Order: sequence, then structure tokens, then C-alpha cells
Amino acid sequence: MTRRPDASTTAASRHTTGAGMGEQFRVIAELAGDIAFSIDLPARTLRYLSPAFTAVFGHAPEALQDAIDGAGALEALGPLGMVLAGSMGAPGERTSQEVDIRNADGHPVGLQVISTLVHGDDGGESLVGLLRDLTPQRTHLADQRRFASMLNHEFRTPLATIDGAVQRLEATAHNADEPTRQRYRKIAVATDRLIAMLDEYLSPDRMAAIGKVRQPNTTAPNELLEGGAVQVREAGREAKIASNAQALALRGEPEGLRLALKVLVDNALLYSPPGTRVTLGARRSGNGVEFTVRDEGEGVPPEDVACIFDKGYRGRNADGLPGSGLGLYMARSIVDVHGGMLRLAEGAGGAEFRLWLPALEDGGQQRLASSSLSSDNRSDQ
Repeated sequence: MTRRPDASTTAASRHTTGAGMGEQFRVIAELAGDIAFSIDLPARTLRYLSPAFTAVFGHAPEALQDAIDGAGALEALGPLGMVLAGSMGAPGERTSQEVDIRNADGHPVGLQVISTLVHGDDGGESLVGLLRDLTPQRTHLADQRRFASMLNHEFRTPLATIDGAVQRLEATAHNADEPTRQRYRKIAVATDRLIAMLDEYLSPDRMAAIGKVRQPNTTAPNELLEGGAVQVREAGREAKIASNAQALALRGEPEGLRLALKVLVDNALLYSPPGTRVTLGARRSGNGVEFTVRDEGEGVPPEDVACIFDKGYRGRNADGLPGSGLGLYMARSIVDVHGGMLRLAEGAGGAEFRLWLPALEDGGQQRLASSSLSSDNRSDQ
């Protein structure tokens, strides 16, 4: 194979050659732990590659140049070479792809390839970007799945025991008075509710889906509102809807957004008197949409306001009501993943939660960023 002049240079000489593309770009990228690269076009000559590429993966820059050329090292770096050779978006357009390679020891490594096409001062074009090692993120997600599986099992086993015991008590307590029977039913309902929460909030599939890099997706604000309204009406309550965000599209994963809004509606139904109305709203706010869910209850006690999103927290007004203190924690976690904000409004009649999410005017799409989980409960769920 005829090797391009730059392809045989060492990582150190690439470092020097790449200084012209911007020292700040290189320093910022490498301080963050990412591997920077620059590829001259249309020749697809690897002009710069961070020395960390060789230090972390054990492959020389020449091996990556061969992979971009479609020759040599194909099994180890071939998938990355094909991605880099084919990343030709519009100038200034940011692209992001995931690819699996093998390091010099043959172990699989996941990479996120973030790139964009730029014009140089000399009139030429370059593909510049970052290679991000996904190993820590994937390890975290695997730990999260194991934790969710353990938590699901540890909760489900005693709940199944309680459920079976209550069923036996109801079946055999022929002489029990009505208050005792009501207590049995209350225990059974609470147990069923907790088991349902395990399936909806804490199943391994649910926990694995929340907080990871997602495929681009969008949903309409009014679709979420109508889903919340259906939930209110199915509970035998009146739902009032107000929206002026029809033309917007939310940047996010629909199932997760529906779950976050469902938690807020569940709270409104649980902490307001039967027969009262639940008001759902959506309005433009900055470059996004602000949803509101307001009930006609007594509101959140002032002493509980600071803690309602903490995991496992239950407020003073939760006495005698079913719940585990996970609902608002999970809702805010989902919203955080989507780059939004969830808060309790001050001074509103009843309790009013406001959920802000980024949106696009033209129904465009966005890849969600990974985010750490946050905190819960106004005494809910």
C-alpha cells in the first residue's frame, strides 16, 4: 500500500503538526479526558491524533490511518476507520456515533465519536472531533442494572410473603369484624401498589433505559398533556387543560417523559380531595416548554418543601396514605436526563409542580446526554 506522508509520523510529530489547528481545542479536549483528532479532506489524511490514543488503546496512529484507508488492522480498528472515513456531514453540523473497537490486547472497547466538518484558513476542509472512551459509562450502567435487579428482588420477596399472608388471613378470618377486614384490604392494596411500582419504576429494564445515551426522538407537548388528562379522567376526576405549545416538539424519549408527568398527576390525585379538579398546562418558556400540574388540595407543608425531591422522603401529610417516597425522585431523575428542570411552584393554590423541557420549533431531534440521578418526594407514591 502507498502510505500518505503524514500517516507514518509518530504521535509526537502529529502533536507538533496539529498545533496549527488550535492549541486551545487540543488542551480543552485532552484535559476533559477525550482523544482529539483532525483529518484533512478530501485526502482523509490523519493530521493530528492525541498521544492518549496510543497510551490508552495500545495502537499507533499509523494503525488508525490504515483503518481509515481501509487496509490493515481492520479487525481491531476497522469499525472506527469506517466511521471516520464516512463522517461527512454539513460544515458545522455535529455528529455523534458509537462504535466498538479492540485494543492492542484484543479486548473490546466502546467509543463515542463526536465530529464536525470545519473550513481552514487555507480554504481546505478538515474533519475534527473527539473520541470518548465509553468504558466508565458502560460499567456504570452495568452496575445500575445489577443494583436494580438486586433491589427488585429484595423488595419483591418480602412483598410476595406479605401478599400471600394477607390472602390467607382474608380467606380464613370468617369471624373477623369489619374494621379488621378493612385493615386486611388496606394491606393488600398497599402491597399490590408497591409490586406495581417495582414493575414500573425499579425493574431492571426501566433502570437500564433511564440515564443512558438514547436514540434521537421527539414528542409533542399536547400528546403528553392528553395522556395526563386521560389519567385524571380514569380516576373519576375533572381535568382542565390549557396549552399554547402546539407547534413545538420536545427533545426527549416519549416513554420517559410520560412517566415523569404520570408521577406528577398521581401526586395531584393522591393529595387532593375526591371530586376536585386537576389542571394541566403547557406553555412556551424560553427555548422550551413548561408543563404545570396543579391540584386543589392543601399544598405541600412548608417544612417539607426543601425535601420533597429527596429519595425516600415522606412528608407530614403522607400519614395514612400509600407511598414509598420514590415518585418525585424518579420524576426529577428522568427530567434531569432530558436536560430539563422540575420544581415546586411557590404561592400557588394547592400544589403546583412545574416541569420545563427543551424543545425545537421544527420538530427536530436530539440525542440525550447521560446524567446522574437526582432526588424525591413530596410524600408521594
